[in-house]
Amino acid sequence: MVSFEMNDRKKIGLGLTGFGVFFSFLGIIFFFDKGLLAMGNILFVSGLSLTIGLKSTMQFFMKRQNFKGTISFGSGFFFVVIGWPIIGMILESYGFIVLFSGFWPTLAVFLQKIPILGWVFQQPYIRSLFDRYRGKRVPV
Repeated sequence: MVSFEMNDRKKIGLGLTGFGVFFSFLGIIFFFDKGLLAMGNILFVSGLSLTIGLKSTMQFFMKRQNFKGTISFGSGFFFVVIGWPIIGMILESYGFIVLFSGFWPTLAVFLQKIPILGWVFQQPYIRSLFDRYRGKRVPV
């Protein structure tokens, strides 16, 4: 069994990542407010860097198979900053899906183990969607 040590750096990183997702959500709700979207992006990337480490973050974004997602996410961030938030968010969403598609099976297993919410994800129709990707699970 692998122990997962939660030190203060990782706690702060998870908090920043959560705030990044929250600010991005607020930016979308408030009709693609570029300030909130940019703040969400900065918090998300800095939180990810603190959670898994700067070296691991750079290795993740610079992997050859992740170049398409990295370029899409980075150009989307650039478009948000210069004032074209809708185009930027479309590019960022595509980049996010390409970059983190390998983590969806791991997330599915995690969601099924949450006490109340897990019951919903264990229903036959939803579980059949999760079971398709279970063999492709990425170790985290």
